[in-house]
Amino acid sequence: MAETNKTKELKEKLFMPSKKGIATLSAEDIARADEFCEGYKEFLDNSPVEREAVAYSVRLAREKGFVPFEQGKKYNAGDRVYYINRDKAVALAVIGKNGVKDGALFAIAHIDSPRVDLKPNPLYEDSSLAFFKTHYYGGIKKYQWTVMPLALHGVVVKLDGTRVNIRYGVDESEPCFCITDLLPHLAREQAGKKLSEAIEAENLNVLIGSRPLDTDDEEGELVKLNVMKILNEKYGITESDFLSAELCFTPAQKTRDIGFDRSLIGGYGHDDKVCAYPALMAALDTELPERTCITYLTDKEETGSDGNTGMQSDFLRYFVYDLALADGVEGYRAISRSKCLSADVNAAFDPIYASAYEAKNASYINQGVIITKYTGHGGKYDTSDASAEFMGEVRSMLEKNGIMWQIGELGKVDIGGGGTIAKYIANWNVDVVDLGVPVLSMHAPFELISKVDIYEAYRAFCAFYRQ
Repeated sequence: MAETNKTKELKEKLFMPSKKGIATLSAEDIARADEFCEGYKEFLDNSPVEREAVAYSVRLAREKGFVPFEQGKKYNAGDRVYYINRDKAVALAVIGKNGVKDGALFAIAHIDSPRVDLKPNPLYEDSSLAFFKTHYYGGIKKYQWTVMPLALHGVVVKLDGTRVNIRYGVDESEPCFCITDLLPHLAREQAGKKLSEAIEAENLNVLIGSRPLDTDDEEGELVKLNVMKILNEKYGITESDFLSAELCFTPAQKTRDIGFDRSLIGGYGHDDKVCAYPALMAALDTELPERTCITYLTDKEETGSDGNTGMQSDFLRYFVYDLALADGVEGYRAISRSKCLSADVNAAFDPIYASAYEAKNASYINQGVIITKYTGHGGKYDTSDASAEFMGEVRSMLEKNGIMWQIGELGKVDIGGGGTIAKYIANWNVDVVDLGVPVLSMHAPFELISKVDIYEAYRAFCAFYRQ
């Protein structure tokens, strides 16, 4: 018996402690997580696309005393500013006691999600049905986007420069839209195809109308004309205005609690708004940090972070340069002294599809935030790999603050992998690692996350900003 106890003590000393996850939380802890998630559900429903996410985030920020950033102005410790990039990305900064002289603390998440965009010339009629032609955005399983309610979002800029915002099909009193699919009786050929080929990208056309314009004329394309008449009366646009528009379809359903115990949240866009919201709220709840804290909500991650609103843009870098100039320090020095949590999700282990995961290095629902040391694919290709020193620092921060956390990869080697913005931040000479929330059914139109996991993410970002 003595030997058994000695062995047990040695195991407890040397082995990694078992992760008990949600079982370690009190009823009060879980209640706080549930309450936090009520705000998140509202955020998710109001932020399906990046323009709406920026507008909603800025509204919350203004309520907490954030004001627009002014170049050349000297800011004091505790000042709170936001800086919008083309209405599709936003930086929110809480000025620290030391400004950015010792570097800034970044929490960066993306607010774009996989969806279905309209083509430049989208509207057509076929067999007395009107459709919009589309080009999907980001990594999707195309079959998941058929026969489900869709809503239209975006902006149209008319020839005179007038901007028209469109959000249609979200309210239950409004009509929604749909991509059709073939009935099983006629789908034997379709069913015999590879899953990735069963629905062709060029067939992801959205049904938008079927009634012809009420007229005595025997003209063609009267269904298309009737749709265009409705759009003109509602928004004042013509067909040529689609040439200067950013329009897309997202799922029309509302965010819902999942399970008899209401422990999960199902909705569109958890990737990556489930990290954007806690990073945003951490900034809003930070008052007087030692170092300037910057939450940046960026665009275009799902398509490679390119473009002037993506993470590869110099927008955030120039923002830091402006802050550094006011502090009397070179911008590159401020950035090189900075640290970053790349706030992005990982794939939660799904026992139904267990063969895609390596169980010892996967993330699990209700086990807290997931640290992803590296992403990429294959032989760690196309990734940032966080240093042992920074991993130790983040690990210590989480442990000291009693935050539930886990570490893992995205699927098996040579099967899984992915990309985040971490590699672009690392290229700035910044210490960075991915910290986020595990997601079930990632990139689907209806993803699932745990309420306690998102709350632990919020606690992690708050602890990071308190350094």
